Amino acid sequence: MCTVTYLPLSNSSFILTSNRDESKFRKIALPPEKYFIYDSNVYFPKDADANGTWFAASETRFTLCILNGAFEPHEHKPPYRLSRGLMLLDFFKYKNVQGFCSQYDFKGIEPFTLFIFEQGSGTRIHELRWDGNKIYSGTKDSSMPQIWSSAQLYSKQVIGQREKWFAEWLKANHEFTMDKIVLFHKTGGDGNSYTDLLMNRDGKVFTVSITSVKRAEKESLMRYEDIISGSGAHDIKIE
Repeated sequence: MCTVTYLPLSNSSFILTSNRDESKFRKIALPPEKYFIYDSNVYFPKDADANGTWFAASETRFTLCILNGAFEPHEHKPPYRLSRGLMLLDFFKYKNVQGFCSQYDFKGIEPFTLFIFEQGSGTRIHELRWDGNKIYSGTKDSSMPQIWSSAQLYSKQVIGQREKWFAEWLKANHEFTMDKIVLFHKTGGDGNSYTDLLMNRDGKVFTVSITSVKRAEKESLMRYEDIISGSGAHDIKIE
């Protein structure tokens, strides 16, 4: 939920990768499976505490991922009415992004940034930010590689550093593959475990997993790697 990269492969295909940074007190998540929810087949790793997720892909049109926080760091004030991971799955109740934004009740949910990747004749990136009071919506350029980091865990200065690391990676990697970008998510940084992409803050908050999806016209694949168990990559076809 804390570092996300997007790599366009063509007008309608891309690779999306996410590092999940969490407290040591959370249970180990379940690897991705296919679930039938709201009349759709949806693929996602499942949070073992709240049964939600931070990363999900429908079999056809939508891919979603979420980051902690909206624009600025916020004070954690539990209990919340609903987990962000369950809110993400609730998206699949709706036919489109506009309906979700206008009809969903976000009150009582901790601040977040949600990215919705919509495939059709091309790819459209929707960005939703909830600051605890208001939902803000916009779009991002799907023709350009992107990196986003959690506003809750990383200062603007550190977010800027990460953008520079990503720009350097792009200069050295002209052909985008899942293997290459997952390696960047493991090794990107300058050796500071507090701010590297694979982060660890004194064993209290750290990167617990990496999830990546390749959405393509002929075949789509989700890859999940649990960093804590070291069990290796788990691949599942989206079909």
